[in-house]
Amino acid sequence: MANSGTKPKRFDRNLIVIGAGSAGLVSAYIAAIAQAKVTLIEAHAMGGDCLNTGCVPSKALIKSARVAHLVSDAARFGIKTSAPTIDFPVVMQRIRDVITAIEPHDSVERFTGLGVDCMKGYARFIDPWTVEIDGKERLTAQSFVIATGAAPLIPPLPGVDGSGYLTSETLWDEFAKRPAAPKRLVILGGGPIGCELAQSFQRLGSQVTLVEMAERLLLKEEADAAALVTERLHADGVEILTGHKAARFEPGKSLIVEGPQGERALAYDDVLIAVGRQPRIAGFGLEELGLVIDGKLPVDGFLQTNIPHILCAGDVAGKQQLTHGGSHEAWYASVNALARPFKKYRADYRVLPRVTYTEPELAAVGLTEVEATRQGVAFDVTRYDLDDLDRAIAEGERAGFVKILTATGSDRILGATVIGEHAGEILTEITFAMKHQLGLRKILATIHPYPTWSEATKYAAGQYGLARKPLGLLKWAERWFRWRRG
Repeated sequence: MANSGTKPKRFDRNLIVIGAGSAGLVSAYIAAIAQAKVTLIEAHAMGGDCLNTGCVPSKALIKSARVAHLVSDAARFGIKTSAPTIDFPVVMQRIRDVITAIEPHDSVERFTGLGVDCMKGYARFIDPWTVEIDGKERLTAQSFVIATGAAPLIPPLPGVDGSGYLTSETLWDEFAKRPAAPKRLVILGGGPIGCELAQSFQRLGSQVTLVEMAERLLLKEEADAAALVTERLHADGVEILTGHKAARFEPGKSLIVEGPQGERALAYDDVLIAVGRQPRIAGFGLEELGLVIDGKLPVDGFLQTNIPHILCAGDVAGKQQLTHGGSHEAWYASVNALARPFKKYRADYRVLPRVTYTEPELAAVGLTEVEATRQGVAFDVTRYDLDDLDRAIAEGERAGFVKILTATGSDRILGATVIGEHAGEILTEITFAMKHQLGLRKILATIHPYPTWSEATKYAAGQYGLARKPLGLLKWAERWFRWRRG
């Protein structure tokens, strides 16, 4: 550690939280509720990426794009109408209005009212016990939670600096100035962000080309579920180039990609880079403390850095990149920070759901088949196709399925994937069952209202039971009832 400092005899705060995204807000909230003296420091806007450039604006955009698609597809439901006219500035203003409506949930006023001391500025560690805000005021604390989030990863491609590229953070302000969506939009990255934005902008009038280095989209998800998303993107008109690597940018807004047939030039009006995110660790004095190793900020299972009273939560911790995951980690980080040295809790990621908000939605929790196989976990697979679900049939949204992995010889749920309409909502019951160690038989025994999308989990549980009928007992019952008939 380059700067060990001297531990103060008295501290200004019990806890200082750096960063006011989901992880930072929850960390500060927990500390305030526990009656600790806590300061939350944020250099930019309260709410972090999720509120301002991530989850909230993207879901508002997805809604507008879906409405446009429903209008275009209205004839399927017996409604005759003309093709939709996209008023792009209004779409972008609506996104801003949604952010404004949600802002009070994450505001300085709200958190001040909860007992959190909120400060605006850049925090930098002077020593392990002291931070300096904007080079002026200094504060000491017994513990710290670093919740500085992550930034879009920009690959070092030749010509990238002059390409005019956008990211999931910068596109909102840029497109707010535009009279229409870009005519030709190239997106690098076939993960959740790339797929969601590709479908949305295609439906809002762009011709989108989606470039992914891997052989398929959504590599982390089950292959058969990712295939349904790919099929829908194709149907929407998105050009998908899997197995293609971005090679370089050339003048005149051209991206050169390398694929199985060699090089190809993609002309674009805008290019969006969505190949991943990297932790924000520069500029906070972490390198000087010796906390940064090989460009990363390592933490242990308790979310502690190699200086135990400095902890991390959220994207900067590098263990997951989900808003609700950041909130989940914030509980462990803040409690472990405040309870030192008497108690600490190991963060548990076994039941952490995720959703990709394409149409169809793709939601998953726990192990996939590939992960279970890699870990040597014995499992059985139960699948229920949504084209059998009455609600799906009634709404004309029959594409999709529920796939559940159970431990061999047991109804204990190891993981699940749901793809289809309202997949994220359907998954919640399975996530609850996993968290509280309830098996599929408990789901089957639960009354579900008819006709609902949630019945999909019940029917999946029923499929599990049908595949395990007690054949010997049923044969005996058949003979018994035949005898009773005389």
